[in-house]
Amino acid sequence: MRAPFLGMPDDCRMVLDGGDDELLGRIVVQAAQREFGAAQRAGRPVGPAAYLAISGGSENGAYGAGLLTGWSKRGTRPVFKAVTGVSTGALSAPFAFLGAQYDDELEYVYTEITRADVMSGRGVLAAVFSDSAYDSAQLLRLIRRFVVADLLKEVAHAYEVEGRLLFVATTNLDVPVGVLWNMGSIAASGHPRATDLFGRILLASASIPGLFPPVMIDIEAGNERYQEMHVDGGTTAQVVLYPPTLGGSEIFRHFGASDANRARSLAKRGRRLYVIRNSRPGPEPETVNRSTFRIAGRAISTLIQNQGIGDLYQLYLLTQRDGIDFNVSYIPSSFTDKIDAPFDRTYMRKLYALGHELALNGDPWHKLPPGYNPQPFTFYHPQEER
Repeated sequence: MRAPFLGMPDDCRMVLDGGDDELLGRIVVQAAQREFGAAQRAGRPVGPAAYLAISGGSENGAYGAGLLTGWSKRGTRPVFKAVTGVSTGALSAPFAFLGAQYDDELEYVYTEITRADVMSGRGVLAAVFSDSAYDSAQLLRLIRRFVVADLLKEVAHAYEVEGRLLFVATTNLDVPVGVLWNMGSIAASGHPRATDLFGRILLASASIPGLFPPVMIDIEAGNERYQEMHVDGGTTAQVVLYPPTLGGSEIFRHFGASDANRARSLAKRGRRLYVIRNSRPGPEPETVNRSTFRIAGRAISTLIQNQGIGDLYQLYLLTQRDGIDFNVSYIPSSFTDKIDAPFDRTYMRKLYALGHELALNGDPWHKLPPGYNPQPFTFYHPQEER
C-alpha cells in the first residue's frame, strides 16, 4: 500500500521488504537518465559510479566522519552517485553526499558536540513508564542547525540535475519494516514542510528505541490520515544499499526501446561500493554484572554487533551478484579506547583523528567482510597430492 507523507511525491519513501522494488527501479532509471543528460550537455562521457553506505554506530560515527574528511584532503574522494545512511550514518550522509565543502560541518558534529548537545535524561520514572529514557529535543535542534533551506537546494540540484541519489533508512515499528527515504525527492518537492520532514527523518533514523523517543510521521493512504512510528534504521539493518530483492528486471524494464544504448552503457559502467562500518570488526570483551538491565543491555548490544556483520555479508553478496567492486572500512581492532559516557568528546576526537589519518596517509579499505575466508572448503585425500 502506497502511503506517502502529506503532499509529498509518491517516490519519497519505499519499504525495504521487496514491495516497492518496482518503484525503486524507476527511481534508479530516472536518475540515470538525468545523469546521462547532464553528461551529454557537458560534452563528456558518463564515468564509473561510486556508491557510499554509512552504517550506524552512535558516537562511533566519528570514525566515518574522520575518514571522509581525510579522504577529501588526500584528493581521491569521488563524487558519489548514491549515498545511504543509517542512524549516525544518516546524520553524516547529507554532508558526505554534498562533498568536501561540507567537511567543516562534518568535523564539527563529531569533534565538538557533547552529550548535552544530543540528549537529556527524563528521570528514572520516565525511563520506566514513558517512551524513552532520554529526550531528543537537543539532537533535533542540532539537526535543524545544519538542515536549512540552502542545504536542501543543493541536495535537490544534485538529484534533479545530476541524477545523484541520497537515501536514509528508518524503521516503521507499526508494520514493522525498514523504510528507505528518497531525500532528493523530498528536497526537490517544493513542499513548505520539506525542510522539517528532512530533519525529522534524520532524527528518526538516529532515534535508538528505548533511548530516544520515536518520531511520529504523518501519512495518508487514500482519504485516511494517520501517523507512523519511526525509529532507528539500525533496528532492521545497520547498513543498507538496496534490498536484495531488487534485480536487473526491475531496473531495465523502465528503459524504453529508444534508451537501449543507455541501458547497455549503464550495465557496463564500472561500479564501486564503499561501506563505512562505524564499529570494530569483532566483539569487545567486557565483564558483565549479574543484573537484569546489564545482562539485557549486553545481549542487545551483542545482537546489534552481529547483525551489523551480517549486513556486511549481505552487501558483499549483492556486489558479487551485481558486478560491483566491494570495499569496506571499519574501526581497527588496534583502537582499544573505551568510552566513558555517551558522546564523550575526548573519545570521539580520538576516533575522528584515527579515521582521518587512515584515509589521508594509509589504506582504510578491505576487499572482504571481516572474518570471511575466500578459500573454498573442499574435501581431499592426502594421497591425491602424491
